Amino acid sequence: MEPIRTIRSRTVVMARTNIDTDQIMPARFLRTTTREGLGQHLFADWRYDALGNPIADFVLNTPEAAGCQVLVAGHNFACGSSREHAPWGLYDYGFRAVISTEIADIFRSNSLKNGLLPIIVDEATHAALIAAPGTEVTIDLERSTLDIPGVGAVAFVIEAFARYCLLNGVDETGYLLAQSRAIDAYEQRAFA
Repeated sequence: MEPIRTIRSRTVVMARTNIDTDQIMPARFLRTTTREGLGQHLFADWRYDALGNPIADFVLNTPEAAGCQVLVAGHNFACGSSREHAPWGLYDYGFRAVISTEIADIFRSNSLKNGLLPIIVDEATHAALIAAPGTEVTIDLERSTLDIPGVGAVAFVIEAFARYCLLNGVDETGYLLAQSRAIDAYEQRAFA
């Protein structure tokens, strides 16, 4: 996982409400245990027709979406079943952050563990982002702010341990492995 300090990117807007994890990553793509290649299946039922051809007017198939790392989603994003494949697909596609007014708890937890930053914002901030697709935003994880031209810096909340892991590019297992000397020393003292 790559460390996140600052993300500067244009936004892609998918304003639909209640986008669930099966829409993000359809169940037929859950057979893999690796994340590589899942980006091509992201929103597959919306991105491609029955023959597998890209649907030209779907937002991720437009030239404006190329290279964008920030997805602005409608209310109640990633509701539904728990599947790590949803944040894996978003990450593999190239997204590094998802912004909404409401993000499902399980998806939020899975995202934080896999290098994808879920950001919850207030209604006014969300409305400004929805109204201006392609806006260049700056996310400063160290300061926990989202800077939007014409709006300013908006603070967002992120749990301290998740923030630490994202800033340092480690997951929970990596964090524990980095503590192995301290763990060994404790065990020697405690069980000697």
